[in-house]
Amino acid sequence: MGNYKELIVWNKSVDLVTEIYSVTTIFPKEELYGLTSQIRRASISVPSNIAEGHSRRSTSDYLQFLKIARGSCAELETQLIISKNLHYLNPEEFQILIKKTSEISKMLNAIITKLHTPKT
Repeated sequence: MGNYKELIVWNKSVDLVTEIYSVTTIFPKEELYGLTSQIRRASISVPSNIAEGHSRRSTSDYLQFLKIARGSCAELETQLIISKNLHYLNPEEFQILIKKTSEISKMLNAIITKLHTPKT
């Protein structure tokens, strides 16, 4: 199965976390324990669950963790939309982040589908 650090989806999700941390530094201070914390935790959950699931070495465990990562992508997308609606993110930042989150979610879907497909 290789190392999770070699997975493109893991690398892209780590890069996304870095961007999320960067853009959320300008969120209002009153959001530090609210939306800022939530959006950061959701983004961190994606590569963390990919890594943990991959390290379990069981396909069923790996699938479960990939599904959790995919759920975190949906959570992150929701929080990005809320951030845009509150004008914490400008439209350009929002488009970049939502596109990257969507791409990661699609990659996770592809891996999940492939792992569900019986080997011939």
